[in-house]
Amino acid sequence: MRPVRRAAWSELDPLTLHAIVRLRVDVFVVEQRCPYPELDGRDVEAGTEHVWVPDDGLAVASYLRVLPEPDDVRRVGRVVTHPTVRGRGLAGALVRDVLARHGARPVVLDAQAHLAGWYGRFGFTATGPEFLEDGIPHVPMRRDP
Repeated sequence: MRPVRRAAWSELDPLTLHAIVRLRVDVFVVEQRCPYPELDGRDVEAGTEHVWVPDDGLAVASYLRVLPEPDDVRRVGRVVTHPTVRGRGLAGALVRDVLARHGARPVVLDAQAHLAGWYGRFGFTATGPEFLEDGIPHVPMRRDP
């Protein structure tokens, strides 16, 4: 696995930006059959971090974004891995990277319900009841320092 990379939206080169958006759309909109506005405006906000790792010839094999929230909380979202490289620990490497840099503050996320246990391995705990987002069950989770 190659090193984790990070950038603000304005720092992304066009080919990496395209690879990020394509991966997100291919998985969240097409594979998971969730027609929703994938580009929600938060990608370009000040303080948003785009975190990814290339692997196996893919410019973006796994990706997530980190959003600044009120009260110095960080929100992890859009965690996605290309179907051909799932099971290699790429998303876990991204989560570990984020926690190494932001773990001194609370980190929240809305996990797809079937992945709540996976996030639990990183210290996240459920903070509320399961809810539907775009037809997929999710669980709000939080990891405190």
